[in-house]
Amino acid sequence: MHGLVIRNTGSWYTVLADDGTTWEARAKGNFRLRGIRSTNPIAIGDGVTFHAVESEALITDIDDRKNYVIRRATNLSKQSHILAANVDQCFLIVTLCQPETSTTFIDRFLASAEAYRIPVVLVFNKTDLLTSEDDRDFLSAMCRLYETVGYECLCVSAETGEGVDALRERLKGCITLLSGNSGVGKSTLINRLFPHLNLRTSDISDAYNTGRHTTTFSEMFPTGDGGYIIDTPGVKGFGTFDMEREEVGHYFKEIFKTAAQCRFNNCTHTHEPGCAVREAVERHDIAESRYASYLSMLGDKDEDRYRQG
Repeated sequence: MHGLVIRNTGSWYTVLADDGTTWEARAKGNFRLRGIRSTNPIAIGDGVTFHAVESEALITDIDDRKNYVIRRATNLSKQSHILAANVDQCFLIVTLCQPETSTTFIDRFLASAEAYRIPVVLVFNKTDLLTSEDDRDFLSAMCRLYETVGYECLCVSAETGEGVDALRERLKGCITLLSGNSGVGKSTLINRLFPHLNLRTSDISDAYNTGRHTTTFSEMFPTGDGGYIIDTPGVKGFGTFDMEREEVGHYFKEIFKTAAQCRFNNCTHTHEPGCAVREAVERHDIAESRYASYLSMLGDKDEDRYRQG
């Protein structure tokens, strides 16, 4: 039989079979012997072949993936963790307060998605908390920064409903991964979009102004119009995986475009003379925060910077 993995609890998978039935399945043992350096060789969104055994099922094969979103496993630097496979787009949920999402995290996620040509929309949530003029100016500046690079930005409030209708329109007919730091209101936003799901939510930790994990495993939910949303546990850091140093600049749109003007074809944009990228940073044509994120990713091979938010 063939089906789609719609839920992953770590050792068990829920598979929606092509005939509409659902099965609780385990992975055949040899998946972990195929050289797949991943903590989860089977991911949400995978198409799989499985054999039914009484009330359970055994997954025996995985379809070829068209893409996937991958990061370095937090405690296992030589292994990866696949957030989702075969997605049409990603919505990265970010917040500017309670908690504040770092530009480093945003840029690392964007670069990793860019590597697999997965469109990303930045969704700025909790806009109802941005009450001062300075707060609203900061939001405008962040949107302007990423829109200038080439990313769509949506401003929403899961609390008040601001911007939610526009967000719902963008989900129609697509398989969409929702990701972000813990505490950015991902589950609350999904509940606002699809109240019948009634996902569990939690308050922000007052002591650290960070979120508590409320989603403990990954799951796909139908949107009712042929699409799906994929809800995943909150992510603290986003370490790149299997990305060579010379490739990193390719996944920053503005750096890749500007690099064509560098004196040397193999310019790393760190110290070489005639570097058009560093000149663009000095002119503020490339944002310093984006360049800093690029430099931090260059160090991923040698340092454990992926552990940082």
